[in-house]
Amino acid sequence: MLKVQISKGVDTQFNFVETAESFFSEGFSCEENFVGDVEVVGKIIDDGSNLKIVGKIYCRKKFLCDRCLIETEENQEHKFDEEIDESEIVDGLLDITELVRDTLIAAQPIKNLCKPDCKGLCPKCGQNLNQGECKCEKSTIDPRFEILLDFEAV
Repeated sequence: MLKVQISKGVDTQFNFVETAESFFSEGFSCEENFVGDVEVVGKIIDDGSNLKIVGKIYCRKKFLCDRCLIETEENQEHKFDEEIDESEIVDGLLDITELVRDTLIAAQPIKNLCKPDCKGLCPKCGQNLNQGECKCEKSTIDPRFEILLDFEAV
């Protein structure tokens, strides 16, 4: 658990380095995707009437590319900026574990690519097109229109 000591009226800096597993409960599907430590840096700002937490999360993610299926790792950096409800502070401590976990999950891309211009796999032979072209016929005919090939031109 990541707990930050808060002092009223004072901005509080924090820096944590934890394993990725510490943010996810056992069996949670995202935990195996993160490699090594997760670093969380930021500060809690007390402007007298509101509390706000801002910071960044640095981590490394391992995944299979959705286009070419190559295992890839990438460094990630995610920002967070949240208002804090004073009811979340217990005995002068604010637990930010859930904020970090939710930020990590929400910041993940819908499509994981090894590089932005990944060419993927040939749909016929399975060749990784990032490593070179294959010998397959490039033009394809929609199977719904294949019957039209049987007609002779008049």
